[in-house]
Amino acid sequence: MDFSEVIGQEETKQRLLKMAKDKHVPHALLFCGPYGSGKMALAMSFASYLLETSSTSPEKAKSMLKRWEHPDLHFTYPTIKLPNTSSDHQPTSNDFAKEWHKMIMEEGAYFDISKWMNEMGATTQQAIITAAESDNISRQLSLKSSQGGYKVSIIWLPERMNLTSANKILKVLEEPTEGTIFLMVSEEPEKLLETIISRTQRIDVKRIELRSNKETEEFLQLFQQLMRACYARDIKALKQWSETVCAFGREKQRRMLVYFQQQVRENFMFNFRNPELVYMSLEEEEFAKKFSRFINEKNVIEINELFQKCYKAIGQNANGKIVFYDMTLKLIVLLLRK
Repeated sequence: MDFSEVIGQEETKQRLLKMAKDKHVPHALLFCGPYGSGKMALAMSFASYLLETSSTSPEKAKSMLKRWEHPDLHFTYPTIKLPNTSSDHQPTSNDFAKEWHKMIMEEGAYFDISKWMNEMGATTQQAIITAAESDNISRQLSLKSSQGGYKVSIIWLPERMNLTSANKILKVLEEPTEGTIFLMVSEEPEKLLETIISRTQRIDVKRIELRSNKETEEFLQLFQQLMRACYARDIKALKQWSETVCAFGREKQRRMLVYFQQQVRENFMFNFRNPELVYMSLEEEEFAKKFSRFINEKNVIEINELFQKCYKAIGQNANGKIVFYDMTLKLIVLLLRK
């Protein structure tokens, strides 16, 4: 994948190219940004550039990268446990390599967790990065480069590592093998271990104006409905809202809560009237013009903590009807705090 295929993000492209040309590439980069910013496209393009320019046979490397079959490029991504696997089996990226390859060949670098869950055939399972996956990464990167250049590990959504996996990755980051580059692509970097963040160089990628996918549009409507009903103290509407989201699978519910947290952050920053700090789409910004004044320094932290607690509860298989209805009632109090 070439940088020319990345939509926008010219400043970040030039920054990455300068790193490579100056031979000052950190051993670990953390690409952060909302869905639609193109952070995965940047990571995949940078990986391609590094592998091609450092190879003893650039043309051969370029040919392999077009098919995403370069032996020195390793992808790590969240996976699910399929029903027919043994109880002690920890799924790894290798289990879904065919599905992943099919998706990136068809979709390129612009996809989201919803698309990936569909490719894996997920129903209500949660996708995580297991400890077994971290062991695989360590083994893969201990091998000598087959093309005489860099070895690159792209870790998509590292915030989905469980604690054991995260600690094992930390050990690899602390003692990287020579010529190894980690490119982590995160939508929720605040969920990563601080010790992992401290060993990476962070690159914040701003949202670009892409056509919103259907799920994002749905989440925006649900966010607007929730906030309006809370402001109006419309208990009947809130009960209906809770029943609607309870019909979603747990993964979709968790994606919705992540989106809500992002919107709370964006509405809070919108109050500062500094466009450099805001990553909203036009539709989101239109709603923020009237709503953002209700997100302030007296409630912003508690509202996001409320969404985070719900996210955790859903992940622990709590009763969705109870979790979401309780959330809406607490949100009434927080939203009207002045």
